[in-house]
Amino acid sequence: MLTTVVATTACVCASASPAAASDPVVSRGVTIPAFYTPPAELPPGNGKLIRHEPLRLGLSLPGLNGRRLPGTATRLMYTSTDSNGQPVAVTGAYIEPSAGWKGSGPRPLVVVGSGTMGQGDQCAPSLALENPLILTGQTVSFGYETLAVHRLLATGAAVVVTDYVGLGATDRLHTYVNRVDEGHAMLDAARAARSVPGASVTAASRVGMYGYSQGGGASAAAAELQRTYAPDVPLVGTYSGAPPADLTEVTKGIDGSALAGALGWSINGFAQAAPALREVVEANLNDAGRKALKDISTTCVGDAILGYGFTKSTRWTTSGKSVGEIIAGEPAARAVLDDQRLGRLQPTGPVRLATGTQDDIVPHAQARQLAVDWCKKGADVTYKAVRLPNLGDKLLTNHLVPLLTDQGDAVDWLADRLKGKAARSNCWTMPAQP
Repeated sequence: MLTTVVATTACVCASASPAAASDPVVSRGVTIPAFYTPPAELPPGNGKLIRHEPLRLGLSLPGLNGRRLPGTATRLMYTSTDSNGQPVAVTGAYIEPSAGWKGSGPRPLVVVGSGTMGQGDQCAPSLALENPLILTGQTVSFGYETLAVHRLLATGAAVVVTDYVGLGATDRLHTYVNRVDEGHAMLDAARAARSVPGASVTAASRVGMYGYSQGGGASAAAAELQRTYAPDVPLVGTYSGAPPADLTEVTKGIDGSALAGALGWSINGFAQAAPALREVVEANLNDAGRKALKDISTTCVGDAILGYGFTKSTRWTTSGKSVGEIIAGEPAARAVLDDQRLGRLQPTGPVRLATGTQDDIVPHAQARQLAVDWCKKGADVTYKAVRLPNLGDKLLTNHLVPLLTDQGDAVDWLADRLKGKAARSNCWTMPAQP
């Protein structure tokens, strides 16, 4: 049986060769459709459609006009460029809405970057659209972004969901929270959507970016990279919820939390892409750490919580130091995380940044700092501090509840940008904002 991981001596630098058509990839008991295996050679250029096929939405209803609600979905594979400048195939899904567009100009497009789904290929957001709940004896995956996708489609905008680099596509490991990989994947999803047969979006369609948590970091990265990487994408607004802007601080938040497995996804992804970090990790992991990271590389969120919830990374190292402490003490490894810092570039267009003041998984302070950094660069920022009581330390509740309580306002704000309405920056209020 093939997996998406071929372990090195430390089991943290992982990749996989494309499987033959007769040898399907199986991840934790789930057979990944052959569609997700990239071809040996990719077409030149970014955002080029490699292949497509109809996608059945797991949550849909028959419409009065014969069209399914909320829309008609197409599974995609398209080209992008990874953080090392190499071509890569990315999968995802485009949804043509049943709702009509009542604004001016052609139908707009929203690119959705999903929140954390995991690192196993069975966790891909496009697969979650088809099967909202995957529950087997080996894996648990829940498509919690479906509500946001349906809300966005109800505005009359088309939606394209990216699976990010390596999540779904079986030729490599998912590079979790890699800002360049994620930003490029989102921007190239917008380009690929124009080529989907039957799509009503065009090169002139206004484009919005939407994401919370991992998706908030991805949408923020896309907004920062658009000017140089994809100036042909007419970006008019970005929603960035709970963005992991400073991975050094986020590492402290997730280590020992209910989502401690996310630290493993991050290590695995960066070890694959960055030799400097891989060498440091390989030199400091013990056998338990190697075994855990190999196992984590095929998990979804449910598996990670059940198997690794509240685990401290000190159990994975030879010295008993946390992974964060080890990286902080190694300049080459620290530089890898420093390069991931969001806020060094001015985002294109207006941005709405929301963060829960009690968030202890993707810490509130570092998300707020991103808003401050953008404001200092002259960006058009609408900052929202979601004020809620403490709902449980390190339990994920302080991180997830703002996703739901703020979602309606986030969708409305982005819909106004797609209609061409101007945003009102509140950067001037930052000194008084929590």
